[in-house]
Amino acid sequence: MGMRLELSPRAFAVWRRNFLVWKKLALPSILGNLADPMIYLFGLGYGLGGLLPQVGGTSYIVFLAAGTVCASTMNAASFEALYSAFSRMHVQKTWEAIMNAPVSLDDVVAGELLWAATKATLSGTAILVVMALLGFVGGPLALWVLPLIFLAGLTFAALGLCVTAVAPSYDFFMYYFTLFVTPMTLLSGVFFPLEQLPAPMQLAAQALPLTHAVALARPLLLGQAPDSMAGHVAMLAGIAAIAFVAAVILARRRLLM
Repeated sequence: MGMRLELSPRAFAVWRRNFLVWKKLALPSILGNLADPMIYLFGLGYGLGGLLPQVGGTSYIVFLAAGTVCASTMNAASFEALYSAFSRMHVQKTWEAIMNAPVSLDDVVAGELLWAATKATLSGTAILVVMALLGFVGGPLALWVLPLIFLAGLTFAALGLCVTAVAPSYDFFMYYFTLFVTPMTLLSGVFFPLEQLPAPMQLAAQALPLTHAVALARPLLLGQAPDSMAGHVAMLAGIAAIAFVAAVILARRRLLM
């Protein structure tokens, strides 16, 4: 088998299968993904924002809006790539059933990656629409947040699939959220500017994918072109590619060896 990826358009059939299952519960799913970030946005945005002067040249709730979009994208992609994908891989044995057809494991993992990114994009788009209706969007440049959400979804889905491929049970995912997702949410500029952190932590934050997503989303939502756009995009794409290859290798070790 080697290290070579065996990818084909059949990955889209896996994506379509997951979409058709999800479509039956689409509205509750989107509303569920919308509720949590909206609670954070209004609770912190208006509650804490009322105590703060402007942050980064804008009101705190507008500052927080960009971080909320990115954090909710991360959470939506992570939950799909962890809990839902683990159910299909380990509990329901859906992956094994699909591989009885002429579909490789690599295609299954790629289909799961695309689906998790798509679901994150649907959730992120819904949040973006609400923010636009509330007047938190600064202009047409904000539309570029949509492909950014998809790219961020790919990145966090790929990382999540790595964890899923080695997880013995659902309980294992709590380590991932506690040790990686939660600290990243606090250190990536979601709730406050990175400049507030000590210099060593600012440097460490540059290794976190959420930092780069927020650095792109915030100026775009304000109607401005981001600084170092190519670097941030390259970082997200690079992490997504490396994590996807790692997820395929780990899934092969678990299911084929």
